[in-house]
Amino acid sequence: MPVDPESSQPLLRVEEVVKSYGSRTVLHRLSFTVATGERLALTGPSGSGKSTLLNCLGGVDRPDSGRVILDGVEVQSLASDALARLRRRTLGTVFQFFHLLPTLTAAENVEMPLQLIGVKAEERASRVRQALDRLGLGPRADALPSQLSGGEQQRVAIARALIHRPRLILADEPTGNLDSANGGIILDLLRELTDETHTALILVTHSEEAAAICHRRIHLQDGRAVIRT
Repeated sequence: MPVDPESSQPLLRVEEVVKSYGSRTVLHRLSFTVATGERLALTGPSGSGKSTLLNCLGGVDRPDSGRVILDGVEVQSLASDALARLRRRTLGTVFQFFHLLPTLTAAENVEMPLQLIGVKAEERASRVRQALDRLGLGPRADALPSQLSGGEQQRVAIARALIHRPRLILADEPTGNLDSANGGIILDLLRELTDETHTALILVTHSEEAAAICHRRIHLQDGRAVIRT
C-alpha cells in the first residue's frame, strides 16, 4: 500500500543535520521526514554518509547540529538512560552481519528485547514462538547461531528487530552478506512484515533490488541528498 509522507504527522523528522569527524564534514544539513509505515531507502556510494546518518537516527552518534525527532522526542537531546529506553521500545535494528549473540539460541536471541523492556515470561514465550513460526524458524528455535545458515541468521535478526513492536526499523545492508536467493527472501520478509505491522523502515543499501521494496529513496553523495525519488 502506498504511503503518503505528508498525510499525517511524520514518525521521524530530520532537520538540518550536520555531522563532522575532525575537519571532514560527513553530513551536510540533511532534512527529510518518514511517515508511519513508510519504507525509505538510503542509497549512495561508500563514504557518502549513509551509515553515519543511520547512527545519528538511532542515537548511536549525535549530530553536531540539527535535530532528529522520533515519535515526538528529540533524540539528540536525551540523556543516556532516556536514550536507551527510547531505543529499546521504539527502534529495531537489522545489520549486515546479523549481530546475534553466539551463546544464545535463536529463541533466546529473539527474546532479549522483550526481557529488556520487562515483558512477562509467559508473554515473551508466546510472542517468540509466534515470530519464529511466522518466519519459518519454529524448528530452529533451539539452534545456536553457529548452527544456522546465513539466511536463517538474518531471519532471526529480523524477528528480534520486530519482536518488541517498534515504530521504526533501521536496517544497514541487511542483504549484503547473503547470496541473491536468500537476499530476495529477506527483502520479501521485510516488505511483508512492515506492511503487516505498519512499521516504518529505513534501509541503507547498495542494492537496486533492496531499494525497490521501498516507497521512496534518498541518494546521498558526499553527505548531501542529491536525488530524492
